[in-house]
Amino acid sequence: MADSKKQLRWFNVALIAFVAVWGLGNVVNNYAQQGLSVITSWILIMLLYFVPYAMIVGQLGSTFKDANGGVSSWIKQTSTKKLAYFAAWTYWVVHVPYLAQKPQGILIALSWLFKGNGNFVNEVPAMTVSLICLVLFLLFLWVAARGLTTLNRIGSLAGTAMFIMSILFIILAVSAPLITKGAHIATPDMGKLSTYLPKWNFNYFTTISMLVFAVGGAEKISPYVNNTKHASKEFPLGMLVLAGMVALCAILGSFGMGMLFNSSHIPTDLMANGAYEAFAKLGGFYHVGPVFVILYAIANTMAQISALAFSIDAPLKIMLADADPEYVPNKLAKLNKRGTPINGYYMTGILVSILIIVPALGIGSMNELYKWLLNLNSIVMPLRYLWVFLAYMLLNKHLERYHSEYMFLKNKTAGYIVGAWCFFFTAFACILGMVPKIEYAANPGSWWFQLILNIVTPIAFIALGLILPVIARRQNKEMLQG
Repeated sequence: MADSKKQLRWFNVALIAFVAVWGLGNVVNNYAQQGLSVITSWILIMLLYFVPYAMIVGQLGSTFKDANGGVSSWIKQTSTKKLAYFAAWTYWVVHVPYLAQKPQGILIALSWLFKGNGNFVNEVPAMTVSLICLVLFLLFLWVAARGLTTLNRIGSLAGTAMFIMSILFIILAVSAPLITKGAHIATPDMGKLSTYLPKWNFNYFTTISMLVFAVGGAEKISPYVNNTKHASKEFPLGMLVLAGMVALCAILGSFGMGMLFNSSHIPTDLMANGAYEAFAKLGGFYHVGPVFVILYAIANTMAQISALAFSIDAPLKIMLADADPEYVPNKLAKLNKRGTPINGYYMTGILVSILIIVPALGIGSMNELYKWLLNLNSIVMPLRYLWVFLAYMLLNKHLERYHSEYMFLKNKTAGYIVGAWCFFFTAFACILGMVPKIEYAANPGSWWFQLILNIVTPIAFIALGLILPVIARRQNKEMLQG
């Protein structure tokens, strides 16, 4: 009977993980920051970071196969309840900038769908956009609070559609110069090796966080380790195939972007409009007009709406499901008649609303606001991966206590070193990612404003996480006295 559940083969694991981890936005955002030199970066990040990351997740998932809380459960089993609370808190709070960005993505997708161009991000003032985004977010917060699950069902359909569009982009972009007459290669010297080599300067290292952000999230794969046939052999094979698929899509996708956009003169709105502009160009080459843009805009609108609804609900429920009353106030975990943690929703609403409105006061243009919030995500979101690597380091410290069907490294010292490398590389990328990606000389005021926000936001998130246990202790004391 036990074996009947172990039906997943290495190719199933690779495909499930690929759909969960990869998307066209990863190609566009990193090309926008590094140009064609990103191809070298993709190869390095896959070998030095993504492969060990995925294998580490595999071993943790296999070791703690009955744990429901994911990363926080891994920390609880290898460390203390207090650290487990901070892991759960981090997992939830890093979604706040993610939630603040989703309404922007919806507006851009709808603009391309109905207006057929990307002028929206260059013409509309940042404060106007922020107010529209706030209304959109509060609407979805209200919908999610009512416990409606329809949007989550749209998610799997939208995710599949976005995955298909990502693969379609690679096929169409790489083959365009060969099979269409109108296509010309935008980047000169694409046959020279020097075109693909990064300049190893300070600016380059400030963009690494976006690469880490792109390949992160492998912990979503952990539940599948124990459903894999011959996990010790097939899971690592599946992960290596996954890394190969991601690397291939990243390299070919970046190559395709180089054919469509000059790597030496990257448009300033490429992060916001790049995918749509790419599909618009491909539609012209293949003589199908705006068909690709419309399909991508519909798929992206559905994906953004689904991600918004799902990310309001799921991370909060994960944090509160395993909440220890010693660290999380009872009022925060209180459920309403629909089974929704309503006070948790209020806290989400307040934090996201602040992050939607405040930046618009110092960042005038919608395009700059979009890029800044995306970069903030690349600084904040990888903070949750730190807990994965810490759990792995703690696991290796006392390896003899734990049994795992799948082992990444059998030598505990080697395991500890690899875990420490991934931990410090992630922290390094996040800290350097705080440096604004705009020219200081062009707008010193905006540069300082962005830097302050990039530093203050994670600190404020951590501080709030420290305050909650204090409130919880006070409430528990009052209940005992009462």
